[in-house]
Amino acid sequence: MALHCAALSFSCVSWNPQACGPSDQFPRSSSFLRKCSTINASAFSSPSPASFARFRYQGKALENGNRPIETDESSLVVCFGEMLIDFVPTTSGLSLSEAPAFKKAPGGAPANVAVGIARLGGTSAFIGKVGEDEFGYMLADILKENNVNNEGMRFDPGARTALAFVTLTKDGEREFMFYRNPSLSASFIQKNSTEKLPMVPEQTWPANQNLWRARISKVTEALTLVAIVSDHQLAVWWNHERDSGIRNKREPVGFGSRTDHRSRVEAGLRVLKDAEAKIFHYGSISLITEPCRSAHIAATKAAKDAGVILSYDPNLRLPLWPSAESAREGILSIWDTADIIKISVEEICFLTNGEDPYDDNVVRKLYHQNLKLLLVTEGPEGCRYYTKEFSGRVKGLKVDPVDTTGAGDAFVAGILSQLASDTSLFQNEDRLRDALRFANACGALTVTERGAIPALPTQETVLNAVLKLVA
Repeated sequence: MALHCAALSFSCVSWNPQACGPSDQFPRSSSFLRKCSTINASAFSSPSPASFARFRYQGKALENGNRPIETDESSLVVCFGEMLIDFVPTTSGLSLSEAPAFKKAPGGAPANVAVGIARLGGTSAFIGKVGEDEFGYMLADILKENNVNNEGMRFDPGARTALAFVTLTKDGEREFMFYRNPSLSASFIQKNSTEKLPMVPEQTWPANQNLWRARISKVTEALTLVAIVSDHQLAVWWNHERDSGIRNKREPVGFGSRTDHRSRVEAGLRVLKDAEAKIFHYGSISLITEPCRSAHIAATKAAKDAGVILSYDPNLRLPLWPSAESAREGILSIWDTADIIKISVEEICFLTNGEDPYDDNVVRKLYHQNLKLLLVTEGPEGCRYYTKEFSGRVKGLKVDPVDTTGAGDAFVAGILSQLASDTSLFQNEDRLRDALRFANACGALTVTERGAIPALPTQETVLNAVLKLVA
């Protein structure tokens, strides 16, 4: 499964639509310019319209409609984990066997977040693995088309790209049936690590599998690569100082064609020059099986040691885990390392063995000592937030849901795109609330179309919807 990268972000300062111009540079269809006529204007309690006028573009300004101009600020969000194909029924309210047809849609929670950040004007990268097949190449191309850095993506000739068939109820809620090869691996890249990380212990696998180990290659004044490697596929670092063919750091490049991908795998990863991660985002699916679990743990440690903010969305998918208990144990095993955690009310129930997810005392049990921000999503009702200093609730936008797939990922993309360029949101409650209203709007707009990545909104679309709401 896989991860990505792109360019632009927010800060709660001032938004000037005349100066900024349109931001939807990479629409896959005109459907991205979705209408917001179904939004309920009473969704927010009492925010001032001016509170939403404080967003402005950062990282790039736009001139003549589409042409980007470099500015000083750029904050990279690296997303680690799975990328797959969702097959979404064309008719809601039917079982998989009754559905007359399915719409093919790229998805996978970390990949959704990476594309969501890019659509919102942020800078993102995706790292993960897919099969060496038609779907895998399609996913790599989709990342590239959406201005996400896909150079951390790997293709496995011995595995198939994962598929998920989605059942939609009449109100857009969904259930999943997964078709997934377990030989998932992943890699992580960070910049200028000064500490040599420990080797992940070798693990012996059944006779019909390869012997895998996680290796860490240290590069002075270049990049550190943490990767899963096998006895037939070695991962090596790429020193940018020796690379005379480096591309502009804003240009998305990656494995996109069958003719060149094998040589690139052998050569190693070519990562964007001088791209230093601000946030490392991940889920829990990469914890289910080895060797991906070891890669995940090594990657988070590398990021933590480098001072990168860790963002965790458990994204519970019980059918993928051996048992409910193993899912609970796996999700909580890395809980205390995260700086930001986003969780749903259903996941609170699961992790607390059925306690009331709307009880603040229950939620506070999940707040660990080093956590900067705990976010609880409540679907159309909005979200709750918890820090050491303050907590509260931000109401959501009311829309007519078509497909709720990707709503939580769009919410995460919305908040991370702003935190990446303005970490004062951790301390400033008013600005955090503004950012969460924006994130709520990202999630709400996503449910108005089928599929995850195809439905992710652009920055301009979200801002227009929010400004109309409070006008």
